[in-house]
Amino acid sequence: MKVVWRHQRATVRDVYETIRKTRSIAYTTIMTMMRILEEKGHLKKSLVDRAHVYTSSAPRQQAVTALVREFLDRVFDGTPDALLLHLAKDNTLTSAQRRLIKQVLENADE
Repeated sequence: MKVVWRHQRATVRDVYETIRKTRSIAYTTIMTMMRILEEKGHLKKSLVDRAHVYTSSAPRQQAVTALVREFLDRVFDGTPDALLLHLAKDNTLTSAQRRLIKQVLENADE
């Protein structure tokens, strides 16, 4: 999704070549993931000069919200507190991130 957002439209080859610069991955893996994202409604596909070109089906922030919700539902049974507890217990948050979360939570109460 990040590659499609960055380029606004991308083929499987575009995404593959971009990701391949930082890690080893099979072309078919990218193709499968993009097909799944299309099936879930996150990507739209159109045929341009015999190549399928993908675009995001929603603005980035809206798509991120949907993806996070899907992740929460699948992994944490839809409860964000389970994710927050996991992050806090795993000690993966920096002190700046902890302050930011605290600030966001305090502002949400207002």
